[in-house]
Order: sequence, then structure tokens, then C-alpha cells
Amino acid sequence: MKRIESLQNSLVKHWKKLTTTRKERDKFSEFLVEGFHLTEESLKKKELVKGLIVREGVDIPDNWDIGGVPLYSVTAAVAKEISETEHSQGIFAHCAQPEFSTDEQANWTRLLLIDAVQDPGNIGTMIRTASAAGIDAVILGKGCADPFNPKTVRSAQGSHFQIPVVRGELTDWVPQLKSSNIPVFGTSLQRAVPVHEAKTQERFGLIVGNEGSGVSPELLQLTDQNLVVPLYGDAESLNVAVATGILLYSLVPKGLS
Repeated sequence: MKRIESLQNSLVKHWKKLTTTRKERDKFSEFLVEGFHLTEESLKKKELVKGLIVREGVDIPDNWDIGGVPLYSVTAAVAKEISETEHSQGIFAHCAQPEFSTDEQANWTRLLLIDAVQDPGNIGTMIRTASAAGIDAVILGKGCADPFNPKTVRSAQGSHFQIPVVRGELTDWVPQLKSSNIPVFGTSLQRAVPVHEAKTQERFGLIVGNEGSGVSPELLQLTDQNLVVPLYGDAESLNVAVATGILLYSLVPKGLS
């Protein structure tokens, strides 16, 4: 285990930038996860883990498979420097961002497409929900929050290591899905049916949109059907992540394995 004590260490500076700047995450296609739960989840995709960082006095659980993973012991000052949480557990994983080939993408038949959702917590919750609902992949369009922002990663609770998350142009993705006979559903008040009237689908794409303006008109012109979640009380709208959960579980066939 390599010992690092200086805040000026080049790795420490890199880890810090991974937590604070999208530019660093995009440049190196890497990100940092923090805490026992997320670090343990990262080890389930050990090929992505570039190193475990452990604060002095913190023990790695005996049942973790860390064979071949570089280990770094750091001082409390270094751990505080790279931490994004108020009460850090003192353990981190330095990870590569997953990549997915064209061949892998061709096998995705149930997809969540997200249009310009800006809140990292909402993005993370939707990634987690999509994973729980058995969705094949999440596609983030223009204007979306960074999927590897620390807040997004915490909200997703390890789902980055369970479900593919990619960034792409939704106006390209939607025609590709339709050409593969995969129906695409939008979320809108126009040309819409209540979600409880929608039939379950073995294959589908679902587009959800920006917290304030919804799905862009350009994308809505491409959908096969739009869905709406009825509001029975006095609230003006639902949180986009909550609505996404309702929509996904309404479309996914019951008993899907």
C-alpha cells in the first residue's frame, strides 16, 4: 500500500479535480466514488477500479476482493481534501468511466432517454430507478447534468456499475430505435394518454425532459405516443425523477427478469 501525505502530490491534485470539475472527469474519462457502499459496488466491476484510497485508521473489510487493485493510504488532511461529504467515511475508489461498444448498444431494447435534466440528484435517482426497473441503458442528451458528478453518483447509489449510462444526441437515438421497431414514448400533455392506460412493452424507449420545460418539441415530433401522469391533488407537477419511476414501472412487463 502506497502512503501519500502531501496535498501537493500529483495524484491528490488529480483526485481533487475529479470531484470538483467536469473538465477533469471528461478529459481522463474517470471519476471518484466515496464511502463504503459505493466503493464496494465499484469492486463488482473491478476492471474499472484504478485504485482504492483509504484514510489512516480506516480498515478495508476482509470480505472485499481487492486483489490486483492499487491501494493508497492517505492522511486525514488528504482525505478531507478529496472528500465531497460533510462526514466522510474515509474510503474512496478512483474509477474509469465505463465505455460501451456499438455492438453492445445494438442489444439495448429498453431505454430511458433523458432530455436536458439539469439537477444531478434527479439524474442519479433516474439512473438508480432505471436499473431497478430492468432497463437496458440510460441515454443522456444535451443539457443534462454530468452523470459522474459526485452528487449524481451518490444519488445513483452504485447503479453506475449496474446499468450502462451514455451521453448522446437524442435526435439520433430516437430514429435508430424506431428503425429497429422499438416504440418511443414521450412525456407531454399533447397527444398524450394517461400512463395507466398505456400497455406494457417488451421493447421501448421512454423520453423524459427538463424539470421546467419538459421534453423538447423537436423530440416530441418523433415519438410514437406521449404519456402523462395524472395529478389527482393540488400539486402543479411531479418531480421528474418521481414521474420517471411511475412511467417506467407502468411500461415494463410485470414479472420481467
